[in-house]
Amino acid sequence: MPSPINLNRFDLVSLRLFVAAVNAGSLTAGAGRFGISLAAASKRIAELESHVGSVLLARSKRGVVPTAAGQTLLRHAIELVAGVEQLALAMDDLQSGAGGHLRLWANTSAFGGFLPGLLANFSAAHPAVRLDLEDALSADAVRAVACGAAELAVIGENTAAEGLQTLVCDRDELMLLLPAGHALAAGDRVAFEDVLAHDLVALGRATALTRQLAAAADLVGRPLKIRVQVRSFDAMCRMVAAGLGVAILPRAGAAPHAGALGLRIKPLTGMRTERTLLLAMRDRAQLSPAALALVQMAEQRLAAGAPATRRAQSGPRKTRRSPWAVKGC
Repeated sequence: MPSPINLNRFDLVSLRLFVAAVNAGSLTAGAGRFGISLAAASKRIAELESHVGSVLLARSKRGVVPTAAGQTLLRHAIELVAGVEQLALAMDDLQSGAGGHLRLWANTSAFGGFLPGLLANFSAAHPAVRLDLEDALSADAVRAVACGAAELAVIGENTAAEGLQTLVCDRDELMLLLPAGHALAAGDRVAFEDVLAHDLVALGRATALTRQLAAAADLVGRPLKIRVQVRSFDAMCRMVAAGLGVAILPRAGAAPHAGALGLRIKPLTGMRTERTLLLAMRDRAQLSPAALALVQMAEQRLAAGAPATRRAQSGPRKTRRSPWAVKGC
């Protein structure tokens, strides 16, 4: 009969290394994050495998993936590492005199739209709370919440968020942005299929917005002719003004720049133009006071918004828990 596992032999650094290696799909990348050599990282993982009595990582030329035993360890390691990181932040807040710590990752649509205003109102109401913000892809923001690197994330609704609770935090309308003299600028509305005949300025192909546009193009059997990929709505508008293509983006991202750059904003037909953003969290009941306050402010803002936004769900949705469907970090 195997001996029971000695809890005192679990090493936090090795667990964090294991989670980082799984997230990166590479033990080398995991070692780089902690500033140790590959040999030292391999030794730590070998000692961890010896301690639990199972192989945790399947190694190949492509990198590493967790075994069945590794997936089990990953689920619990994520919880443990997240708890320790939250503990460290809480102690740091006490030492610095901060009134809480809010860690939020959000996609470009959020930072280019409703989020700055919401955060400004939050900061005015809670001036002692320290904000830790990250502009990230929706998928990366989901992973950050799943592993405890962030408490909240704003993501596109077309982003998988298994195991997380989500609620609608913003609705906007996708619009066509183009130069005043463009061939498509004459009518009141522009058909999406007509837009697909022209070069596009877009965010990166991995972003939730560009994936939404690609899915809409697939429905009509046409490809996206992306000529320029940039990282912000401001850059998209400037590329359009330079004549490098047209762009489809939320109204909130286009409106602040269109007038100054002499651009036109046109409604679209032939595709779903509603753009919905979700606020994702692990468990609303366990949010810190600062995070819960922001969630409540987001709900109040949505409830007081335009009629189109009142269709937002009033409570959080939770998908089926699948701890290894979202890799830890």
